[in-house]
Amino acid sequence: MKKIILSLLSVSLFVFSCSNDDDGDVQLPLGDYDNGILVSSEGGPASVSYISDDYMTVENEIYYNVNSENLGVYLQSIGFNGDLAYIISDNANTITVVNRYTFLKQAEISTGLLTPRYITFLNGKGYVTNWGDGTDTADDFIAEIDLTTNTVTSTIAIGEGPERILAKGDNLYVSHKGGYNINNIISVIDTTDDSIETITVNDAPDEIAFDSNGNLVVLCSGDTRSWVADYVETAASITRINTTTDTVIETLEFAAGLHPSQMAHDDDEVYYAMSNKIYELDDDESTLPTTSILEIADIYLYGLSVDDDKIYVTNASFTAQSELLIYDLDSATLLETFNVGLGASKIYFN
Repeated sequence: MKKIILSLLSVSLFVFSCSNDDDGDVQLPLGDYDNGILVSSEGGPASVSYISDDYMTVENEIYYNVNSENLGVYLQSIGFNGDLAYIISDNANTITVVNRYTFLKQAEISTGLLTPRYITFLNGKGYVTNWGDGTDTADDFIAEIDLTTNTVTSTIAIGEGPERILAKGDNLYVSHKGGYNINNIISVIDTTDDSIETITVNDAPDEIAFDSNGNLVVLCSGDTRSWVADYVETAASITRINTTTDTVIETLEFAAGLHPSQMAHDDDEVYYAMSNKIYELDDDESTLPTTSILEIADIYLYGLSVDDDKIYVTNASFTAQSELLIYDLDSATLLETFNVGLGASKIYFN
């Protein structure tokens, strides 16, 4: 299929064609990067790639093309709130705010963050997990951001290695993979008073999602740090947490030596990756599957997402362009392959 690669010239013409309103504010036509797939790449430099839904338009380094600047050394994640995207650069301790459809920079948050990881939004505020200094086990925190002023207004001290963060009701759910170390908790933060409860799960909880039953699903990869003195392998699991009682209702443990690394949720199914195979687990099932739905040989599977009956994975490289691979969910056939940035890790739908 023919791929149309957008040129820097076309993006420049778009930027300079924007008109001003009576107050002097730039008015931007939306739509250049909507109806498509965004792939964030860690770099460096870090970058974001765009592929249109019909696969006819492909453009790498869209942030640089629009703004003539790089995003930093390490792009950890992107969060979306309304028409805005919040791009978190881990090592740069920066969140870059852009229009999610034009990718024109709107603001930058570079004060009050220390190794930021992921962001969620609740009641008009942004909440960002921060590892702090990776060598300090007691300085991790959640940064609360005023979305009007784009400033960190307060922080919530939290357990070591906060990673993913999701909002439900007035609560924030945070997985604690452990940062440079290992942890085994989910924190539940009541934003009405910033009180915290913790739920113990298996080691290294990372990806979290709300399933079709309203439960929080947690992928715990277990302790695999064989390079650490006194290392003892621990079991991986998929854990379900009742978000009404905030208690564990089910823990599905993997056999010794099996350690899943990525998880996505779509409709009423959990999808996870393990040893370059993709597995599917129904929200109502209490037994882990023994047969994969897809096997992808000879890749470094670094990102996973599922949407609209398609499986998206990244084959990451940190020395050359990575690849985005798109498979049909039902037939497990490869539909498309696209070159994307260095260290491609996260897949979003815009």
